Amino acid sequence: MSFQPIIPLSGLGGWTFLNATKESQTDAFERSPRISRDTAYFEAMIGEITSAEELVSDRRLLRIALGAFDLQDDLDNRFLIRRILEGGVTNEDALANKMSDERYKSLAEAFGFGDGGTPSTQRAGFGAEITARYRQISFEVAVGDQDESLRLALNAERELAEIAREPSESQDALWFRIMGTPPLRRVFEVALGLPDSFAQLDLDKQLEVFKDRSESQLGIAQLADLADAKTMDTLIERYLLRNQVDGMQGQSSNAIALTLLQQATSRF
Repeated sequence: MSFQPIIPLSGLGGWTFLNATKESQTDAFERSPRISRDTAYFEAMIGEITSAEELVSDRRLLRIALGAFDLQDDLDNRFLIRRILEGGVTNEDALANKMSDERYKSLAEAFGFGDGGTPSTQRAGFGAEITARYRQISFEVAVGDQDESLRLALNAERELAEIAREPSESQDALWFRIMGTPPLRRVFEVALGLPDSFAQLDLDKQLEVFKDRSESQLGIAQLADLADAKTMDTLIERYLLRNQVDGMQGQSSNAIALTLLQQATSRF
């Protein structure tokens, strides 16, 4: 059995503890037998894969490939994954570009089976790049087995840091990328206090609300602002606090205040 992260608290208290122990916990997790065996196998075998068909035919390789993009729940959807990989991302009509979840596009783009030329599996260092992502996301999944809100916080911290360093895409394109990635979208919706019905609005209206509220409530005038640690902390803390309050709706106001006070004091 893999090492299971230790999460003694929920909410901000759990987030503070996790950050304080993250280095030692991730090291122990990554050295666990299953993670070590999986990553060694992938790095040894992925260079022999030259097509999407070959990848989906090896369940173990496919499990690691999907896990590296937080798509592990699609392990049994081999036909769909093959079509996405074979279609690539260059053609506007490619299946990956039509999926509402941006993670499929990231997967197809990373492996490069459908866009002509040599697939990424033949590039030196590709296996190590994928296993590094797999280790990180597998740790997030293990955290989520105990506290889903902390998993989403870890995911947002990692992915938004990458988005903040994207100078080539327009701001609207980056926002649509966030809106099309369910875990990131959830963090913003909760942090900004958006209702469940918000997703029913026109996409352009949703974009407008995301941008306006992020600037007024979180100080995010442009997504590059998320490269600042304080801005990122504000987003994550707002998400965790509001998520915790939403989960306390059945409690009295005094009980909620006491719990949040305990969470806050545990951070210092």
